Amino acid sequence: MSNSIKNEHTDKLVKALLSIKTAEEMFSFLEDLCTIAEIQSMSQRLMIAELLDKDIPYNDIVKITGVSTATISRVNRALQYGKDGYKTVLKNLQENG
Repeated sequence: MSNSIKNEHTDKLVKALLSIKTAEEMFSFLEDLCTIAEIQSMSQRLMIAELLDKDIPYNDIVKITGVSTATISRVNRALQYGKDGYKTVLKNLQENG
């Protein structure tokens, strides 16, 4: 993990997220923690990662999601060169439905 984001506050956030037991608890926490726009942006990035993982072309992703190619590029860069967070989550989602 990058030293720029790991500190006692982010450690506490990670522990808080890991403590959540149900989808309802997660929705409640996310709604309290984030704005609706932030939640939508995160869910949109996950959708982009799923589409990129399925080798969907950028132009099709733009049509499906309405996001800019810059956003798609950012997600793609994380998929290709990041810390494998997206890959881990996509694999977990695929395995757990």
